[in-house]
Amino acid sequence: MKVVVLSDTHSNAEIIEQVYEQEQGANAFFHCGDSELSYDDPHFHEMYRVKGNCDFDSDYVDELVVPIGERRIFMTHGHLYNIKMTLTPLDYKAQEVEADIVLFGHSHVLGAQQVGRTLFLNPGSLLLPRGGNPKSYATIEWEEDQDEFTVTFKTPDQQIISQHYFSIPKK
Repeated sequence: MKVVVLSDTHSNAEIIEQVYEQEQGANAFFHCGDSELSYDDPHFHEMYRVKGNCDFDSDYVDELVVPIGERRIFMTHGHLYNIKMTLTPLDYKAQEVEADIVLFGHSHVLGAQQVGRTLFLNPGSLLLPRGGNPKSYATIEWEEDQDEFTVTFKTPDQQIISQHYFSIPKK
C-alpha cells in the first residue's frame, strides 16, 4: 500500500496537482488541512481532506478515520489537539479510534515518530515550511501482510529529504 500526505498548501492548488500527478500509483491521497480552497475544488481529485484553521468552507470536517487495507488512518489538522506543544491529546484520540497511523499538519514542520503502536506523521508544508526544512510532503508505504512501514519525505520535485522505517504491529 502507498499513501501520499500533504498539508498546509495555503491556496496553492497547482502544488496539489503537481504532487497528485507525480504520485499517480498511490492507493490514497490525504490533505491535512489549510488548503484554503473550497472543499469541492477539482485539484483535490479523490483526496481525503480535513479542515484546518485557515479553511472556511463548511463542507470540511475536523477529522476523519479512513481504513486503508487492514490499517486505520486518523487525520486531523492538529490545531484542535495542541500539536505544537505535545502529541498527548492526539495520542489519546488515536487510541480511542484505534488508529494505526495519525496524520496531521498545522506546525509546518515535517516529522514522523512512533508512539506505542501508532505512527504519527506531519508531512510539513508545501508552501511555507518552518524549522529550516524544505517544502515537503510525505509518502507511507507498507505491505499488507507485514508490519514494516517506510516514510519518505520529499520536495515538490520529488527529491528525497529523508526516509524513516517503523514497525507498527496490527492492533
